[in-house]
Amino acid sequence: MDTDERRAFWQKVKLRPFMLFVTLSGLVGLLLLTLNPVHSMGFNLIHLGLALAAWSGATILGWKWNGLRMVMLGVPLLLMVLFLLPGKEIEVGELRDDYVKRMADFEGTQYSWGGESARGIDCSGLPRRAYRDALLSYGARHLSGSALRAWAEQWWFDASAKALGEGYRDYTELVGVEGTIREMNYERLMPGDLAVTNGGAHILAYAGDGKWIQADPGIGSVATLDGRKDKNGWFTVPVTTHRWSLLP
Repeated sequence: MDTDERRAFWQKVKLRPFMLFVTLSGLVGLLLLTLNPVHSMGFNLIHLGLALAAWSGATILGWKWNGLRMVMLGVPLLLMVLFLLPGKEIEVGELRDDYVKRMADFEGTQYSWGGESARGIDCSGLPRRAYRDALLSYGARHLSGSALRAWAEQWWFDASAKALGEGYRDYTELVGVEGTIREMNYERLMPGDLAVTNGGAHILAYAGDGKWIQADPGIGSVATLDGRKDKNGWFTVPVTTHRWSLLP
């Protein structure tokens, strides 16, 4: 073995433990992030960095195996193709039903400021997470590029209750029903519509049949209550109503 061959050999020996460390660090970091319910652009950047570390490390480690190399290189290409799929008209009823059901699945989840997971969720995180998951599921089932791109945008950009009430990034549009939940007319509302308190301190979602679902800091969890009959302080606060733009 000449000098160049020996140098190449020892470089390879030293590289493998380092790339193994990078790969495992990325995977462990992603696993630990699942324990954190908070959603923000900063945590999104950390997610992407850890995913890139895990992918690049695994790709380099498995480069000499043709099958594994093709799989690792194919993953980003597949994701790129999925997000470049042509936009299809979204079946509004199917998307709305899934979104409302996903909100109901969070019933009893503890309130956590900034949270968007089953480990903790806040008032704006509840409809945002349910809507986002419904978009991803719909896009995967129907190979809908428009739904997948909407999911990615919703995942990347955070939106508070106040922002959703102001039509942030055209995510929502006004329904035009105002007043208090206790007394306003529900006839024009559809399940999944949002009620934002004046000033943007809180947001609730209409669940249908006169009921509203919310991550209520006072209750300390996600709860569905009757807007006419049940006692809740948010039902007597003036609100404006809004609808997700993709659910006209």
